[in-house]
Amino acid sequence: MNAFWRVWNHFEEGFIAFLLAAMTLVTFVYVILNNLYTLFYNLADRLDGNETLLAIGDVILGLAQAMTWSNALTKALFAWLIFFGLAYGVRTAGHIGVDALVKLASKPLQRIIGLIAVLACLGYSGLIAVASFDWVKTLFTAGIGAEDLGHFGVQQWMIGMIVPLGYAMVFVRFFEIFVRILRNQQTGLGLADEAAEAVKLTEHEAPKP
Repeated sequence: MNAFWRVWNHFEEGFIAFLLAAMTLVTFVYVILNNLYTLFYNLADRLDGNETLLAIGDVILGLAQAMTWSNALTKALFAWLIFFGLAYGVRTAGHIGVDALVKLASKPLQRIIGLIAVLACLGYSGLIAVASFDWVKTLFTAGIGAEDLGHFGVQQWMIGMIVPLGYAMVFVRFFEIFVRILRNQQTGLGLADEAAEAVKLTEHEAPKP
């Protein structure tokens, strides 16, 4: 089981990196193409309408116009990044915690508050996962093509399926926290503490006397 989670954790990190790289690459190529053809047109004008440069500019312009799908693809990748990254944020304590008052309580009370909080998170993530699954099932039945991506065979349910999948993964991650709290391995949700991080950063950057 531990081997499975190690593999999954590596896959999670790799898939997030892939989504970021794909978004960056698609946007970069689209921006370059939309600015590069003007360069060849300007050069052609300065060289008395050089036909070769004009032809290159026409080709690049055609490629840019053919990439009308890039914006829709970037938005779809970003949606997958958000909902896939939710569970990753829970695992790595990436979400911000507002627990200054909770930390003033005793450890047993913090544990009780942590159990209540994680149960609320489990209920919320489970509810959203089930509800969004019904929504995706409706999209699947309708068979509606995705905006500007439908001609590639991409349908709306293919993009939307990340919502129930992402919240299902969030449910699993919070269940792991629930088990660790029951085993006294931690007291709270283990979320990020911005105040503590700011203090550490200040201490690190403070000049030594």
